[in-house]
Parts: sequence; structure tokens; C-alpha cells
Amino acid sequence: MASELCKTISEAKLERHKNLFLNYRNLHHFPLELLKDEGLQYLERLYMKRNSLTTLPENLAQKLPNLVELYLHSNNIVVVPEAIGSLVKLQFLDLSDNALEIVCPEIGRLRSLRHLRLANNQLKYLPAVFPLCIVEVGDLRELQTLDISTNRLITLPERLHMCLSLQYLTADRNHLWYVPRHLCQLPSLNELSMAGNRLAFLPLDLGRSRELQYVYVDNNIHLKGLPSYLYNKVIGCSGCGSPIQVSEVKLLSFSSGQLTVFLPAEVKSIGTETDRVLPLQELAMRTLYNTYYRFLKDLNFLTPISLPKSLLELLHCPLGHCHRCSQPMFTIVYPKLFPLRETPMAGLHQG
Repeated sequence: MASELCKTISEAKLERHKNLFLNYRNLHHFPLELLKDEGLQYLERLYMKRNSLTTLPENLAQKLPNLVELYLHSNNIVVVPEAIGSLVKLQFLDLSDNALEIVCPEIGRLRSLRHLRLANNQLKYLPAVFPLCIVEVGDLRELQTLDISTNRLITLPERLHMCLSLQYLTADRNHLWYVPRHLCQLPSLNELSMAGNRLAFLPLDLGRSRELQYVYVDNNIHLKGLPSYLYNKVIGCSGCGSPIQVSEVKLLSFSSGQLTVFLPAEVKSIGTETDRVLPLQELAMRTLYNTYYRFLKDLNFLTPISLPKSLLELLHCPLGHCHRCSQPMFTIVYPKLFPLRETPMAGLHQG
């Protein structure tokens, strides 16, 4: 394995490769061959995903001065050295699925950085001591994508609004309890995802920007309302679940006259009480919608006798669609957040 690694790196040096793939090499240390002599002066993209690295060399920028993209997904990196701030041409940095507890302030010196992925780490906070740190991100003027999902963050950077190019902000599955109002000032923000946090309220100005079109704030059990500006946006819900593959077992069904409707596969595949289960009412609505609308293109023959009037009206117009699997959603799209008196769900929701 070592000889093969040396051969790969030697060829990259000799042939002046711009891309180097070192994924799945079971590397515990950064290869010294990459750092010998002049290093790889022509290398622009380095892929080292799914290894066992714990840190990066201090002279990384010196040996790889033209690095544009660095992929370190799925390692065991605990600390990122300060020297990473010297990779002045770096545009894409992926440190997802590591063991990071602290982000070094020097990342704020990466003035060319466009995409930063820090998902699935152990980050409890983003340091706010130095003016060039990730929290004081005003210097990351080119940053377009920031993914800090699945960490332990309690707050977001107050000066995040200084990232004038930021388009996609993902902070799902943290411990966030509020959204900084300054985020409403981000001129280029198109998608904001903060599902699975502890949000209790949202800024009233959120959604005022025409650029912001997609907002995902589902699975925040304390959230009691949505700003009015969001009513004409795509309010996504990621909790509908993806289609489940089941073995070829005859699915459950019910019949009415000549019509037979098969129950969704989820009903058959529930295994334990901890499985994610949709309400039966929601499953039934989706099945009816798929059966009648997609195949027969006609809902008019359904009478209020076969379906309550409130549900019948709702069946004509789903309240939303899942942004992951495009399934229509009826009774689980923020039933407590929308003004129920103005929807077909009036009088239906029991919570």
C-alpha cells in the first residue's frame, strides 16, 4: 500500500497533475511524499476523503500553494492548523464528518473561499474573538455555501450578514434557539435550512428579500408561528420520509365496490415503535391523491360521504410538497403555524 501511494504521488509530481485522489487509503498521517522538496506546485484539487487523518501539516500552504479545492470528508480531524489560512487560492473546503470541536480563526483569511462544509462535527460554538474568524465572516465576501448542520451550535454568527455572496445556509440539527435578525439582510441568500433545532420564533423580516425562496424550519417543536413574508415562499418540510423499499409481499389494501386502494408501503414496513411513522390520516390522503389525481385526473366523483368535506377540499390542493422526495403533504405542513381559518384544515386539526 505504501509503495502504491508513493508511486501515485510521484506520478502526480512528474506529470504535474492538477487533481490527486487519495480517498479510501486508510491514511493515519498526511503523506510525507506530498511535502517533500517543492511539494506539488501544480496541484489544484486534493481528495483525501474517508481516511483516518487527525490533523493537517503546518506547511500545507507552502507545499501546495495553488490548491483550489480540498476534500477531507470523513476523517478524524480534531484540529485544523492555523496555516490553513495561507491557502489563499482555496475556494472549496470540505471538513464534514470529522471530530472538530473548534474552528481556527485563520479560516477567515481564506478570501477566495466559496464553499465551506463543516457538517457532522462536534462544534459547540464558532469562536468570536478575532476579527478574521469564521464568526466575523465579513472577510469571506466570496462565500456562497455554508453547511454547519449536525453540530452542537447554540447560536449563529451575528456578523454572518457580512457574507454578501452567501446563497445557501444549512444549519440543520443543532441546538439553535433563534435566528439572528441580521440574516434577513443577506442580499444573495436563496435557501435557508434550520430544521431540527430549538427555534421558538423567527425574525418578522425573514422572507422579505426577494432572493430568499426556500426556507426549511420543520421539526422545531417550539416554533409557534411564521412571519407573513414566508407565506409566498417555498416552505419545505423534510420530515415526510423517503420512499421505503419493501420485500415483495402483498401490500395491505381496502376495497369499496370495484375500487381497490393499496395502503402505502410504510404501513407494511413498520418494524419497531421507534420507526418514523407518518399519521395514518396523512398516509391515506397521499394515497388517495396519488390514486385519483395522478391516474384518473378527476376528484369530482369523490362525495362528502366517502370523505369529510374538509379533507375533500384539502385533497384538491395539497398544502405543500416535500423538498426531498416531492411527495404532496396535507395534514403535517405546519398545522399550528398557518391561519387555519383560511384553509380547508379549519376545524380539522386537533392539536
